[in-house]
Amino acid sequence: MSGPIVLALRLITAVALYSFLGWVLFFLWREVQQQSQSLANRRVPGISITVKHADDPSILKHFAQAEITLGRDPGCDIPLMDDTVSTRHAQLTYHHTQWWLTDLSSMNGTILNQATVSMPTVITSGDEIMCGSTSLTIALSPNLVIEPTQRLEKQE
Repeated sequence: MSGPIVLALRLITAVALYSFLGWVLFFLWREVQQQSQSLANRRVPGISITVKHADDPSILKHFAQAEITLGRDPGCDIPLMDDTVSTRHAQLTYHHTQWWLTDLSSMNGTILNQATVSMPTVITSGDEIMCGSTSLTIALSPNLVIEPTQRLEKQE
């Protein structure tokens, strides 16, 4: 009589264990789905950058991506045709609800409002960034929120 009771207890324990594992996996799957929807709906506020080099006309560029690279490399988001600019000179990133400027170990350094950038620094609207002899003026657009998959560029 004890053999069938032990077998029944083992079956009940196995069913309880598999039910618990199924519940945990379902809960984790649901959390991953909610996080992916949250990330998909995350929006980056627009940023406009006016690029001015020597006597060349100003170029106005609009971005809605969370990462913008500046440098001489044509693959950069803002390619700067200036011999005093490094290949990958600086980077603008949006995180923690703010835009940050980081110097990417450039040879001549990055200057923000006449101060050398030595660590990631928060930027605001109206700030002036100097990369070599190229000046970039920042205009943040809190009202302009564009989907992260879009990228606008406007040249004047």
